[in-house]
Amino acid sequence: MNLARAIHFDESDRNVFHSPARTGEWCVSGGFEFSNWTEGDLTGKARQAFSNGWLGLETFGRVTFVAVTKVEPAEVETLARSLANHFVQFYGAPSIDAALPVARDEIAQMSELCDEHDQNTLLTVARELTDTGVRESYRVIAAEAAGLEQFAIHVDQDDG
Repeated sequence: MNLARAIHFDESDRNVFHSPARTGEWCVSGGFEFSNWTEGDLTGKARQAFSNGWLGLETFGRVTFVAVTKVEPAEVETLARSLANHFVQFYGAPSIDAALPVARDEIAQMSELCDEHDQNTLLTVARELTDTGVRESYRVIAAEAAGLEQFAIHVDQDDG
């Protein structure tokens, strides 16, 4: 099973998102955050998060690029519980048990997207408001033989 991890090529996400995701955290689309938005909500850093931000499942911050990688089944359940808790705390879900199926579906959709691609493939998301709601599209950037580690900035958690 594949999922996506946040990856940074430079420091730009720290400047364009209110809360940037941490390098290496698991991510989903997170388009649900924008389900009730209107054009009036699309200003500044909120517009950037709407336009092209993946949602990190630890910090609930945003990131521009994610890389496809293998995820262990035990991790998926932990991620689903964390997302379900987020639904309770920030979106008014009545309980973690009620939110858990929705969280699992969100992660399953991301996994399906990632399973179509090789390890280390980069993905970006683009969103737009339409008359029927939020429309998402994805861009795929194939992994180069050189490897992502030559370009990515790796942050040590102890460095702050």
